Amino acid sequence: MNLRQAQKRLTSELLLKEGLALFEAKGYAATTIDDIAAAAGTTRQTFYQHFASKAALMKQLITAVDELLIAVDDPRLSAVVESGDRAKIHAWLGKKIDQWPAIKPYVTAAHEAAAQDAEIQDAIDVWFESAITDIHRGLDAADRFTPSSRRVRGTLAFGQLEFASTRWMRHGWDVDRDETHAVLTESWLALLVG
Repeated sequence: MNLRQAQKRLTSELLLKEGLALFEAKGYAATTIDDIAAAAGTTRQTFYQHFASKAALMKQLITAVDELLIAVDDPRLSAVVESGDRAKIHAWLGKKIDQWPAIKPYVTAAHEAAAQDAEIQDAIDVWFESAITDIHRGLDAADRFTPSSRRVRGTLAFGQLEFASTRWMRHGWDVDRDETHAVLTESWLALLVG
């Protein structure tokens, strides 16, 4: 990587960082491209050299949070589901719950942006679809349940986790963290192991 490429990458990363900080502080709707460029110490023109729009920056943040989430997945979700092992499912869910504070700014901004921009909602749907597909693959590999029910089981399991996380992001722990973790584990076992 030459100096110019390194500078371009650093500027892009700075725009993402400052955009996320502004989305968290002001909200997605109230944040302008000029705000993001100024916070990054650059210009609108430089912003457009890196991102076609504020929505394009938000989509890149969705990709970044997905990478953050899966970076700790060892084993992968599909392998955890395939195993049907209570301890592995419990551990995987615990890792996700522990990531909620780190991903909160991303997820909050993404949901706010999606309310205004169908392009962002589509990106969120693709992101969620990848997790549901991983669960489905695990059920296929384990050959558990009827093939026609595997997708809905994955959708329901992921939907519970997503609902719990977004509720926590809005209200904090209105139910104890460990109890939430335990109940999610039991529900996933019922849905995905039987």
